[in-house]
Amino acid sequence: MSFGKRLNGVRSLYKNIIGVLTVNTIIIILSIGVIVLSIVCLPRVLPSKKIKKFITGIANGIGDFVVWAMKISLIPLHRPNWMIEFPEGISKKSWYLGTSNHMSWADIFVLLFSANYKAPLLKFFMKKQLQWIPLIYLVHKTIDMPFVNRHSREEITKNPNLKIIDFENSRIAAKRFTRHPATAFSFAEGTRFSDSKKAAMKSDYKNLLNPKIGALATALAGMPMVSELIDFTLIYETDKRSAWAFACGEMKNVKIIVKKYQIPIELINHHDKSSNDYRELFKVFVDDIWEKKQVIIDQNSSF
Repeated sequence: MSFGKRLNGVRSLYKNIIGVLTVNTIIIILSIGVIVLSIVCLPRVLPSKKIKKFITGIANGIGDFVVWAMKISLIPLHRPNWMIEFPEGISKKSWYLGTSNHMSWADIFVLLFSANYKAPLLKFFMKKQLQWIPLIYLVHKTIDMPFVNRHSREEITKNPNLKIIDFENSRIAAKRFTRHPATAFSFAEGTRFSDSKKAAMKSDYKNLLNPKIGALATALAGMPMVSELIDFTLIYETDKRSAWAFACGEMKNVKIIVKKYQIPIELINHHDKSSNDYRELFKVFVDDIWEKKQVIIDQNSSF
């Protein structure tokens, strides 16, 4: 066997060891965090809004610490190069909507790490199918990350009432965020970017899928105190996108460019947030952000 092949074999083994250590470390930290959160959140069964609000504040603080612990644990394992541009004026005592382009399963970790102790804890709308995973279910219960079940376009075409049902379910889910300052987060693209998906939907953008406004528009309907949206643009140096590539430290070089946008007053004060008129206005708002996001990617694609 040549020296080059042996060297590549050693490198591959090293990456796999890093991957195993990363996965185990994250699972251990998350498991300890969820156990602590489960105990802390027990008093929330009491019928007192003050107690629920107080416990939610403590739970969010623990959530922030768990994110910090995971972030710190990756420094010796990955030696990451996270280039974060974060704007001033974002308060941990306020409520926000949040969104980002979606490139990989790793995005959730990168987003949580980049916003850690700089913005209210990011709370993701999660697909209902994930509720059967015990760790995710406990995260849902302890720090109010709601599950949402959305019907397909075909189902809604057959039964238009399903659209109203989806709106109400998502609005009620968003109200869980109102107990304590939070960032209600949804990936506007709805799925991870790929060239095949871009071609299939005939995307208007070079590096993005066309945004969908459903979850964000509904979150605003359930969170009347929100007036700003935080937009994250993720730019990875590598083309590798798998969860295992992230665990092995192959996605350690990433730019995270964060912008804050004022939500138009006509959206905040709209009298019917389930109407097509409201959705069209919200689409114009998000499309404008996506155009700016593509410019940001074009300007920062080379490290």
